[in-house]
Amino acid sequence: MPRKENFIWASAIILVVTCCAGCSHGAAPFSAVAGATATSAAPQTAEPAPPPSQTGGFDGAKAYDYTAKLVSFGPRPPASDAIHRTQDYLRTQLQSFGCQVDEDDFHAQTPIGEVAMKNLVAKAPGTGQGIILLLTHYDTLRNQSPRLKTTAASSDFVGANDAGSSTGLMLEIAQLLCAKKDQPNSVWMAFVDGEEAFVDWDSNNDNTYGSRQLAAKMAASGELKRVKAVMLADMIGPYNLRIKKDQNSTPWLTDLVWKNALKLGYKDYFVSVSSGISDDHLSFTRRNVPSVDIIDLDDYPYWHTTEDTIDKVSPRSLAIVGHVFLETINDLQKKFR
Repeated sequence: MPRKENFIWASAIILVVTCCAGCSHGAAPFSAVAGATATSAAPQTAEPAPPPSQTGGFDGAKAYDYTAKLVSFGPRPPASDAIHRTQDYLRTQLQSFGCQVDEDDFHAQTPIGEVAMKNLVAKAPGTGQGIILLLTHYDTLRNQSPRLKTTAASSDFVGANDAGSSTGLMLEIAQLLCAKKDQPNSVWMAFVDGEEAFVDWDSNNDNTYGSRQLAAKMAASGELKRVKAVMLADMIGPYNLRIKKDQNSTPWLTDLVWKNALKLGYKDYFVSVSSGISDDHLSFTRRNVPSVDIIDLDDYPYWHTTEDTIDKVSPRSLAIVGHVFLETINDLQKKFR
């Protein structure tokens, strides 16, 4: 299965060839892909979030504020001072929402040696035994990583979209769901560490450390058998949002997400185009747990560049994805009542 890098470079090559062969409308080829300066493509006007009354109660402005706070900590690679501050912030926020918060401190063997990591899982109780598991990673790429395509004088990668946006989204979902007391299934919101590769995504499982740890721990405890569905959010905040169907996700769960996006009027944001992504959801699909990855990767020119900053994140996009998440969770609750 393709990793992120392979897919985005393949997309770039295809688009450049297409434009060179026959584009007559004056559009530039995909020169702003990771590794090239993309400042000229930056959004010119802010997109305010619609009010929560229009998005199922999800507040895109709050999700944006959470994202901005995370970005303010600076680069957040595993075992850094900044990720420790991030962990404290996540714990404090989740507990203030009334969530039960479980923490798993573990050590991962990486190409640069053993690295301390932490997963946090916020739990909204249900009346039954089933679990709906939501995922986001909250670490950022190391500044020293060969995968970081520096596009500015600074080498600081603050990861506003990757993965600030999905973490901000998950905090807002937790604020809503931890207040519910009569859900048929528990909803667990996992904030996993160590998604990013230290050296090479394709080499020696140098990726998805936190989600693999979570899946293994839940399998050992027997909790994994209770999981009805896994929904992963990753890079869901850009302007010009265009989320494609991931071919490595479970078809029926993908179809449910896109059905809800269509019903809610978001067909221009959840598009009927396929892609193939290696991401945290594979830690669960490999264990035969239905899983879906909600990600806008190959249309985001700032991916793994130092221009992935908070001005590239749209409160409106956060609200749209949050609305679809909530609607799909509601459907899963009904399906597995």
